[in-house]
Amino acid sequence: MSFSRILDEHRFEDVVARVRGATERDVRRALGRVRSGLALDDLAALLSPAAEAHLEEMAEMSRRLTIERFGRTLSLYAPLYLSNACANVCTYCGFSAHNKIRRKILNPVEIEAEAGVLSGHGFEHVLLVTGEVGHVGVPYLREAIRQLRRRFASISIEVQPMGRDDYAELVGEGLSAVLVYQETYDAAAYKRTHLSGPKADMRHRLDTPDALGQARVKKVGLGALYGLSDWRADSWFVGLHLRHLETTYWRTRYSISFARLRPHEGDEIAVTPFGERQLVHAACAFRLFSPEVELSLSTRESARFRNHAFRLGFTHMSAGSKTNPGGYTSAPESLEQFAIDDDRSPAEVAEFLRGQGYEPVWKDWDATFDGFGLVAPRELEGGKV
Repeated sequence: MSFSRILDEHRFEDVVARVRGATERDVRRALGRVRSGLALDDLAALLSPAAEAHLEEMAEMSRRLTIERFGRTLSLYAPLYLSNACANVCTYCGFSAHNKIRRKILNPVEIEAEAGVLSGHGFEHVLLVTGEVGHVGVPYLREAIRQLRRRFASISIEVQPMGRDDYAELVGEGLSAVLVYQETYDAAAYKRTHLSGPKADMRHRLDTPDALGQARVKKVGLGALYGLSDWRADSWFVGLHLRHLETTYWRTRYSISFARLRPHEGDEIAVTPFGERQLVHAACAFRLFSPEVELSLSTRESARFRNHAFRLGFTHMSAGSKTNPGGYTSAPESLEQFAIDDDRSPAEVAEFLRGQGYEPVWKDWDATFDGFGLVAPRELEGGKV
């Protein structure tokens, strides 16, 4: 059964009431079950207002579980924006088609220059990002992955939803992971913020992670864009989605990101409050719900906040991010998708983590795991590729 059919069995408003109605007793029961495994009712309790009084306990449990499973490590990655062209009109995004800005699609020379900067920082894991438009479809991505496999051990993408066979083709070229954020599971809010374009089809996006599982993509990233609707209910639906995927496509790894609305090009929109404390609350609830899931903390957040929050359950952090195509080299002035907050260099982030007793890890896994070898850096520099 696809996830969109599962979602049909749940009304967003009912979940809002369910989460907000959880009691102190429900929270205590959920905390007592962490070691034996939590159900969706337990996740609702841990996301509830009643759980706020237990946030310190949740954070400590989350920290311990993360160290037990992942050790004192943080995987570092950076996004490489290939394009800001997009056919969607989304009210919260700087790349929205209704924004009158200069569009750019990187060519192979520009991609190589961007990749050179990132690999020079030490990154061996890169996330390729585009808007949703046909010009950056499978043929473009296939060539980009082929080109970048020479530099990076693992490649992830965050692009328009595609079909199972398309994903399988890209896996064959060396694709490791796909991030496809639902933004919100609230149908009314989704319709209100996705006005036109392919992304306006909510059901298609809901079922994309199923296509990824069927294509044997090694890792799938989920998440909501906090600020579009009730954060507690959206988090519960992310948990519902995660549990469906973990059960159905158990060979695949999963990650969750906690993106908050940031300043962007275009008109301001109404935002549902979701502050730093709420982000920590959501992250800790997910760690207790799924000890194996990877949790990502982006440069959307401030250095001050990340310096304190990273140890509470997160396994991945972006560093030195630019959210515009060519931002690392050729077009630093071009339009960003959204504004970042932590502008430290990758070296500064890594140095901070080491000072806290954590090891920064620069790749997700070795290239040989995917059956691909890397070209030695001296061969790249010598022009033999």
